[in-house]
Amino acid sequence: MAESLIKLDRVARTYQIGERSFEALKGVTLAVDQGEFLAIVGPSGSGKSTLLNLVAGIDKPSSGEVWVEGVRVDMLDENALARWRGRSIGIVFQFFQLLPTLTVLENVALPGHLRQLWARPNLTPAREMLARVGMGDHLHKLPSELSGGEKQRVALARALVNDPPILIADEPTGNLDSATGATIAALLAEQHQNGKTILLVTHERSLAELASRRIEMRDGRVWDGQAMA
Repeated sequence: MAESLIKLDRVARTYQIGERSFEALKGVTLAVDQGEFLAIVGPSGSGKSTLLNLVAGIDKPSSGEVWVEGVRVDMLDENALARWRGRSIGIVFQFFQLLPTLTVLENVALPGHLRQLWARPNLTPAREMLARVGMGDHLHKLPSELSGGEKQRVALARALVNDPPILIADEPTGNLDSATGATIAALLAEQHQNGKTILLVTHERSLAELASRRIEMRDGRVWDGQAMA
């Protein structure tokens, strides 16, 4: 595991719900190599999204260690997490998470501004990324004017605009029709071919089959995905 880009070591996550506790992850140990495309499958409530949130630093484990690019992510404070996430992680959510009052171009340009990559406002990287995902003709539209597939293309462009080495996608085709989902799948496959490390959660078997490795999660634990083939 020493050379892996992402390492989870005996990671557990317990949530307190009133007087009850719920174990979302139960001592997960997992390694992901640089350039790997890992699909995480399993039933709802098995811990898939929790695992992604821990890798992205959105959540912290109750116990165990999370390492990404040699950084122990679970020990970073909020400011350090924001800086690290801005340069290392791109995230695509099932429900897009676009800001409704910003245009398509402004949504995609936002991560660059947050990283302060450009001394003056420079929208060129966002324009170029939107063109690459087929949204170059929609720059000045608001999210409410887009279809679900168009919103997901914009979300993918936003995740990639800073050229992060790691792309995390949580059910990116879950709300799309089959044709639009196939387009998003092709874009993800292209990013893998370009050298991105991808962690994907999906219920779509056809999407999972694009990955170089699959694992299955059940009841907060990781099972051998090769047994699914």
